[in-house]
Amino acid sequence: MDHLNNNGYFDINAYEYYLPQELIAQNPADPRDSSRLMVVDRENGRITHSIFSNLHSFLKSGDLLMLNDTKVFRARLRGVKKGGQAEVEILLLRPLDCLEKEWEALVRPGKRLSPGASVILKDKTEIVIGESTGAGTRRVGFPGGCYVRALMERIGEVPLPPYIKNTSAPSERYQTVYADKSGSAAAPTAGLHFTERVFRRLDENGVEKAFLTLHVGLGTFRPVKENDIRNHKMHEEYCSIDKETSEKINRTRRRGNRVIAVGTTVVRTLESLADKRTGEVNPGSLWTKAYIYPGYAFKVVDAMVTNFHLPKSTLLMLVAAFAGRDLILEAYEEAVRMRYRFFSFGDAMLII
Repeated sequence: MDHLNNNGYFDINAYEYYLPQELIAQNPADPRDSSRLMVVDRENGRITHSIFSNLHSFLKSGDLLMLNDTKVFRARLRGVKKGGQAEVEILLLRPLDCLEKEWEALVRPGKRLSPGASVILKDKTEIVIGESTGAGTRRVGFPGGCYVRALMERIGEVPLPPYIKNTSAPSERYQTVYADKSGSAAAPTAGLHFTERVFRRLDENGVEKAFLTLHVGLGTFRPVKENDIRNHKMHEEYCSIDKETSEKINRTRRRGNRVIAVGTTVVRTLESLADKRTGEVNPGSLWTKAYIYPGYAFKVVDAMVTNFHLPKSTLLMLVAAFAGRDLILEAYEEAVRMRYRFFSFGDAMLII
């Protein structure tokens, strides 16, 4: 059992592990549900191995599977600095005004673009790089008459993570099969393994499913730079749960069945909208900065489907909070030894 009050677990180096570069998946499994599945049992510490298409055999009738129905928009724009040759990459994160003419964005190379600098995009649209937000991002202004979401669909790219350097996968493979509500700068990757076949088998076994929304933003990209992980500040992300879904979650919990979160984004949404005292999930929406690391007391989530995460990342800290740091790092060591595939296009883990 982890000693959660041990200050060693607040040291960033406690979340380091060895990963050979060749285990970082560059392409997804084909078909999606043929990815490997590691099953980690928190109660007895046992680690077993299967494939994702067998997920139904580890769940029970009455369990509720919660999924994030966000859709990745074509948030990456490329252009050239006006009056120069410097190539500029802009990753749009979220609109800052109701007309969506000003956006928060990651801009590279940001240091070479002073406030007021113009960038000419591929289609000759001229945008203006504004002030820093103070969170490592910049304000980016679009001209009047420019409908930014249509522009993204026309010339934008689906923003694959920087560790995917050599992929032949079409852009739809970086979307879940149930993606619906556009708004994410990155995919909720635990959901990439699901297929209609997996859902059919779960349904036949009496496993219910429901959807919530969290639009993935900068929190996914930002590394933890603090030595004491408690000092890290999360970037806020929009999340919502409707009334019908919250009632389904609360009914599941009242009858003693499990709520199973598909991905860390679902965990953070459920925990953000749960009553601190009762654990009842309230319907509604908010901008969450939920930051979960060892010592956190979970209110709603009973099991979790997740991928294998980057060393020293907030995602690894969240799963360590859920399963125990020692058990998670043991599981990661075994995954490396057994040549599992890591990160967004990699294999899956079920923590029960």
